[in-house]
Amino acid sequence: MSVLNTKILPFQATAFRNGEFVDVSDADVAGKWSVFFFYPADFTFVCPTELGDMADNYDEFQKLGVDIYSVSTDTHFVHKAWHEASETIGKIQYTMIGDPSGQVTNNFDVMREGAGQADRGTFLVDPDGIIQYLEITPEGVGRNATELLRKVKAAQYVRNHPGEVCPAKWEEEEATLTPGIDLVGKI
Repeated sequence: MSVLNTKILPFQATAFRNGEFVDVSDADVAGKWSVFFFYPADFTFVCPTELGDMADNYDEFQKLGVDIYSVSTDTHFVHKAWHEASETIGKIQYTMIGDPSGQVTNNFDVMREGAGQADRGTFLVDPDGIIQYLEITPEGVGRNATELLRKVKAAQYVRNHPGEVCPAKWEEEEATLTPGIDLVGKI
């Protein structure tokens, strides 16, 4: 069952953010755009490259009003240790949710059965708490924050311009489409 176009389920977790442990819940994302960025584990190989890429693009997400939440089934203590041990992870300013109970990971349906780890999943949640975009990639394939930014801009555009849609490879300020009978067979 896909969680696309469904409301996120309630959750509570402890996270590491900017040198502190903080409590995070579904109430914290209400009324905001949010990205939940699930990954298998701290102190691994592909994961730090992805989290570092998100850190490098964090200011761009913030300009769009998007909060970033990375999530693994490691604890918030492990996130802190990784943040202190890795130059790449040390530059992260966004919230790193510890999910050892698997509540958040299971809520987004990305728990690897029998492994206790999350799949490599990305979810864009709109201000109403509805999942507008999701991507699941295989273990060995890292994600691209720049491509995610493009998709966030498209989702925000569509939300703010009812009746319009963004075609493939759409970039900000490019033409959109208005679905209708006149377009059938013309594209």
